[in-house]
This record gives sequence, C-alpha cells and structure tokens, in this order.
Amino acid sequence: MEQHRTRPPQRRQSPQAPLAPQGTIEEAAVYPVVDPAEPDGRSRPVPPAVLALRRLPKPRLTAIGAGLFAAACMFVLGCLDEWILDGSSTVFGLLFLPVSALTALWVRPADLVTAPIIVPIAFAIGVIPISGGTDSFAGRTMALVTALAVHAGWLYGGTLIAGLIATVRKVRLMRERQRQRRALSAAQPARNSQPPRRPQH
Repeated sequence: MEQHRTRPPQRRQSPQAPLAPQGTIEEAAVYPVVDPAEPDGRSRPVPPAVLALRRLPKPRLTAIGAGLFAAACMFVLGCLDEWILDGSSTVFGLLFLPVSALTALWVRPADLVTAPIIVPIAFAIGVIPISGGTDSFAGRTMALVTALAVHAGWLYGGTLIAGLIATVRKVRLMRERQRQRRALSAAQPARNSQPPRRPQH
C-alpha cells in the first residue's frame, strides 16, 4: 500500500505594513510632541517652524565672539551690497534683521545683556561701505553719521529684535532655575523622611 506523505502545515505570514519614515517634519506637525517647557508634561503639537529652529546649530558665543560675529557679517554684507546693488539701504536693513536675531540667539546666557549693545555697533560698522563720502576723514565721518540717521528705522528694528530675544531667553532661563530649585526642595523632605538604615551584623 502506498503511504501518503504528510507535509507540516505552513504558517501564513501576514503582510506587514511598511514602516513610515521617522523624524519628518510633517509627522511632527500632525502627532503631538512633548514640549519640555511645559511643567506638567502635557503633549501638544509643535509647529514645523519651531522644529526647524530647534535643529539649527546653537553655538554659545561670548560677548566678544558675538560682537566679532555680528560686525564681520554686517561689514561683509555691506561690501557685497555696495558691490552688487550699489549700496541699497533696503537690502542692507533687511539683512541686518536676521543677523541681529542670530546674535541674540547664539550669545551665551551669561552675556545676554550685551546683545542689544552689540547689534547697533555692528550696524555702524556694516554701514561704512555704503555710506559714501569723500576720501578725507571728516567726509567719511559726516557720511557715516548721515547714513545712521537715514537708516535709523532699521537700526531700531534690529536692536528691538535682539532685545526681545534676549529678554525671552532670560525669562526662560530664570523659570528653568526656579523649576530646578522647586524639584530639589521637594526631593529634600522625602530624603529626610526616610528612616535610617540599621547596620547589618
């Protein structure tokens, strides 16, 4: 008699759904992301613009480093503006605003007060190439003073942006320190309430 061969039953594999790529800005905008600034840990959706700002490099410059950064950027931008656009004051003022914001964002917390002081000095250095004037020192000085008076709106705008960013960073830093102090003060009574351990013989 012939014996029928029995095959072990094969398990059917269920098709797996393709994994979605992680770390995209679109998913972060749809799904809620926990914001560490919230004291109760509640999750709320973070806008894509905020995520993009958080991914930017965050160097911590001293007051001297931030001043050199802002002055060098504005002088180079002023030279390029004079060379390409024949000294356009509107373009120079528009470029001054992001430089002011980056200066206030990248200065270290200990030197936040210097951000609104650094920005006007950098603006005065950057406006030298587009101010014009004669070849004499007096002519250059008068042209620089005139250019600062004409472009005072951009100067005040950039200084205001730097001051606001520095103020927000200072307030957040103070709140973070208060939160850490409260956590330490709440944990200290819990440690004192624990009974002392008896030595084991």
